[in-house]
Amino acid sequence: MSLPPESREEAIKRLAESASAMEARNAPRLSHEAAGQAAAGQAWKIIADLFGGVFVGLAIGFGVDHFAGTSPVGIIGGVLLGFAISVWMAWRTAQRLMAEANKHGEPESVPFDDDEDQGA
Repeated sequence: MSLPPESREEAIKRLAESASAMEARNAPRLSHEAAGQAAAGQAWKIIADLFGGVFVGLAIGFGVDHFAGTSPVGIIGGVLLGFAISVWMAWRTAQRLMAEANKHGEPESVPFDDDEDQGA
């Protein structure tokens, strides 16, 4: 039994639909544990950005104070500048993560486990 003849455009459209369906089936899915570890890693990155900016600003301010002789002004200015930059970096990372999360759609719900609350 032969297939009815189809136009070239219909064949390309059918092939593209088949390829996108296969791509969706074969897309890697993260387990809940792997997704949790990835989220924890991103949280640690944001925390490191916050602390790192403050400490780098502190070091630069200390250097300015040491070489310019402006005792507390350099450290205070460096810490404030470092804090502002670190908040901006953390905000930028959070925006990127939210864009990635929205691209992947709604996460699956984790089932509630009644056994954890009961004593043995």
